[in-house]
Amino acid sequence: MNTKTILAIGMASAMMLSFNACQQTSRENPLLAESSLPFGAPDFSKIQTSDYMPAFEAAMQQTRDNIQAIVDNQDSATFENTILPFEDSGRQLARVSTVFFALTEADKSDELSEIEKKVQPMLTDLQNEISFNKPLFQRIKQVYDKQHDTLTGEDQKLLEEIYKDFVRKGALLSDDKMARMKEINLRISDLQQQWGDLLQAATNDAIVWVDKKEDLAGLSEADIAQCKKDAESRGGKAPYAIVIVNTTQQAPLASLDNRELRKKVYEASIHRADGTNPKYNTYNIVSEMAKLRAEQAEIMGYPCYAAYSLDNTMAKTPENVNNFLKGLVAAYRSKADAETKTIEAFAQKAEGADFKLEPYDRFYYSAKMKKAMLDISEDEVKPYFNVDSVLLNGVFYAANRVYGLTFKERTDIPTYHPDMRVFEVIDKDGQSLALFYGDYYRRPSKRGGAWMDGFAEQSRHWNQKPIIFNVCNSAKAPEGKPSLLTWDEVTTMFHEFGHALHGMLSNCEYNKLSGTNVARDFVEMPSQFNESFATIPEVFDNYARHYETNEPMPAELKERMLKSINFQAAYALGENLAASSLDMAWHMLASKDVPTPEKCADFETQALTQYGILDAQIPPRYKTSYFNHVWGGGYAAGYYSYLWTEVLAVNVADTFAKLGALKPETGQAMRDKILSRGNTGDLMQMFADFTGMQQPDPSAILRARGL
Repeated sequence: MNTKTILAIGMASAMMLSFNACQQTSRENPLLAESSLPFGAPDFSKIQTSDYMPAFEAAMQQTRDNIQAIVDNQDSATFENTILPFEDSGRQLARVSTVFFALTEADKSDELSEIEKKVQPMLTDLQNEISFNKPLFQRIKQVYDKQHDTLTGEDQKLLEEIYKDFVRKGALLSDDKMARMKEINLRISDLQQQWGDLLQAATNDAIVWVDKKEDLAGLSEADIAQCKKDAESRGGKAPYAIVIVNTTQQAPLASLDNRELRKKVYEASIHRADGTNPKYNTYNIVSEMAKLRAEQAEIMGYPCYAAYSLDNTMAKTPENVNNFLKGLVAAYRSKADAETKTIEAFAQKAEGADFKLEPYDRFYYSAKMKKAMLDISEDEVKPYFNVDSVLLNGVFYAANRVYGLTFKERTDIPTYHPDMRVFEVIDKDGQSLALFYGDYYRRPSKRGGAWMDGFAEQSRHWNQKPIIFNVCNSAKAPEGKPSLLTWDEVTTMFHEFGHALHGMLSNCEYNKLSGTNVARDFVEMPSQFNESFATIPEVFDNYARHYETNEPMPAELKERMLKSINFQAAYALGENLAASSLDMAWHMLASKDVPTPEKCADFETQALTQYGILDAQIPPRYKTSYFNHVWGGGYAAGYYSYLWTEVLAVNVADTFAKLGALKPETGQAMRDKILSRGNTGDLMQMFADFTGMQQPDPSAILRARGL
């Protein structure tokens, strides 16, 4: 999920500025004006690139004015005259930011990139101004000291969260430490901007160009056509191109017969940003950012950044996370070794007894082994996974059966890209609930991965309904051809829509507490849980239909396909464990121990060895040099949360299975006890209220993965 828009301060102001606040133009700035579209959706038919900078300047000034008004209030500080105005203080800025950063993530241009370079330090300056505004904090602290115990419900929770945010950011620091924290915040913001630009350029440059169609033997005709299309859209240096995506492993490696080309693709992926090409080396950023984060933690009185970051999560401490990871590694290790030996033995039957399996061979021979053992291949099932059917007859169908939602496509609401679709979400009582945007196809202007975010979060206080979007990176077929998905892409669509449901079903008073504004190691639970609907028979049969005949997937093919989901499951768990371990290793360092840029690669090897997860055959899902979640996103010392929340998600799915997975009553209970509540209560208690379990059962993750 994308967290960049959290930089939009998360405080928000109810007032709207007109063109009088923006003297630079003769037209009303659509980013500052009240939108006439449903829900106040952004009007992309009116927004121009030139609107962003004046909109940011005006909205930031308004935020400053609103904060100053709180500080200047001579009355004794209360919830009504301090906390509520603070919650409202940057609403306009949040509106501008969410639109802008949606585009910088999903449809970035050179012009937007230049604006981003200017805006990021401005936003960080503003955040510093607010976080270290002593008179403001004094008023907030007065309310906390006087009213915390008398307030109830969401009012009390809002006060708690605002007060704790200030303390965590350094409001109680001495002047010299506060000044240093401001410097660090500004520098980290600058480094993250550099990271995003460099990694996207590196990934785009890592394209593997292919001269002859014969070299693509093993790929389907549809995939070869996609390679041709990708080459044309990226400059046509050769007739065909294999595009590198964000993860270490690349999908074509499961099919390419040409071993040298497989090696070339794999090495292009793992070396995209490690200095192999001197133009693209992120280690300078990694080393400096790790050191700055460690210093942040030390200023705040913590031994390392992981301790500082995790203090505000369900896991609480690095020790708890490490025990969790090492427990999974211990259970997984023997299965991974056996899996590797089995694949290599299978390959040796075809290639000879001296054949040595390499990382770029694993997906290829695993796919062949799956075909031999289960008689199944990706090309056999992809015709049943048309992206439109998966969305309408799968993702939306499950949401209708479970939560009573219906979806009406709105072609009258402008989008930022022609590929994007908009749906009005209608609740079971017939009332409009939310807007949902889907942007599913990859393009050079979009960063890798998949995420959920929103143009507006739900808030009763603001009378604001949610405006949510999902972004994915599936290949768009050539004109006239169907866009077909892999099984992994199918589950990704269900996953991201789980986040969307968390946002759309929110029913909270305050923006700061609503939807997905929960601890990082809880936020992935609804999304991972939502993946479980992809395999429920009634849902699967409804969307898994042949794109030409609309016939459902034959029963015997379906049986083989479902059996294949957990085939060689150790790999998927291992690559995640390796990435999670890397993240923790980097963020458990004291500032004095952070390696220099030239030592970063060595540190990665040492860290994986220490966690018992170093394995050339199962590399991290993201290596240090392209680990965007950690260095560019909001998952520093938090990538473990995908596995942590998978445990929660499996426990929730088990509860659904017991109660009736598609029963409206079960969905309503999930909605009432978890999805609607945002961060308004104790998250573990919400989990317990729904499942009846006082503690999660970690062993469930191994059962669910067939291990």
